[in-house]
Amino acid sequence: MDRILKAFFLAGLLCLVVAGPAEAYAEVSVGVSVNVGPPPLPYYPQPLCPGPGFIWTPGYWAYGDDGYYWVPGTWVMAPEVGLLWTPGYWGWRSGYWWWHRGYWGPHVGFYGGINYGYGYVGVGYAGGYWHGRDFYYNRTITNVNVNVTHNTYNQPVANNVSRVSFNGGTGGVTAVATAQEESYAHEQHVEPTGAQLKHEQAAAGNPGQRFSTNNGHPDVAATARPGKFNGNGAVRTNAARDSYDYHPKQPHAQHPMHEARPHPPREHGGGHPPHGHGRGR
Repeated sequence: MDRILKAFFLAGLLCLVVAGPAEAYAEVSVGVSVNVGPPPLPYYPQPLCPGPGFIWTPGYWAYGDDGYYWVPGTWVMAPEVGLLWTPGYWGWRSGYWWWHRGYWGPHVGFYGGINYGYGYVGVGYAGGYWHGRDFYYNRTITNVNVNVTHNTYNQPVANNVSRVSFNGGTGGVTAVATAQEESYAHEQHVEPTGAQLKHEQAAAGNPGQRFSTNNGHPDVAATARPGKFNGNGAVRTNAARDSYDYHPKQPHAQHPMHEARPHPPREHGGGHPPHGHGRGR
C-alpha cells in the first residue's frame, strides 16, 4: 500500500512538473504516506557552522523500503541570498502519516509546529536573519565560530524542548497554519538543493541511520556539511538524554487534532533580530 501511495503522488508531481516546474513545487507538498507514526526526535549537538551564508536545516525521520531512517541535520549554503529554509514535517490525516516536503523561500512557512531545535521552535526561525546580502546568526542557539563568521548577535530564547515528530493525531503537535503561513505556502519556492537530495540519499543507504538498526540512536545525527558522514563535523545523538521506548503509533478512526496557536514572529528579512521561543535539542 505504501508503495502504491508513493507512486500515486510521484505521478501527480510529474504531471505538474511538465506543466510548470516553479509553480509545481510551490503547490505540491505531500509526497509519501505511511501507516506507522515516526519515532521521537533524537537529541544531538549542533556541528560548528562552516562559514557565512550557511543555513541550518534540522534533521528528520524519512521513510524508505526499510522503514524510518534518520536524515542528519546539516548546514546548507542558501541557494540564493535572502532565502530561508522551511523544514518538512509529518502530518496525520485520514488514517495515515503524510510527509510534507521542505523548501526554500523568502519566508519560513508552516512546518507542523514541530520543535526541531536550534532556532526551529515550531513557528518561524529564531536562529538568524538576513540583512541585505549578509546572514546574521543568533549565537545563543547556533554554534558559530566568531573568528570565521562575524555577523552575529545574542538573543536568549525560552527552553521549550519537545521530541514529538509529527502533527495531528493522537500524541501529535496540535498546531495549525496561520493565515500568514498559508500565504507563504503560495509563494514561489526553491527546491531542496542537489547537496540536500544527495544527503538524504546517503542517509537512506546507511544501515546505521535506520530505526530498525539504531533504535532511535542514529550513527550520525548531524553533519557540518551535506553528505559528510565522517570526520570531526559528524556528530552522534546525546545518548545521556536519549533513552526512550518507542511504540509505533497506528492510525485511529478520528480526524487530526488541531487547535489555534499564536501568530509567527515578525519576518526575519529585515535588519532586526527575530523573536522566538525554544532552544536547540
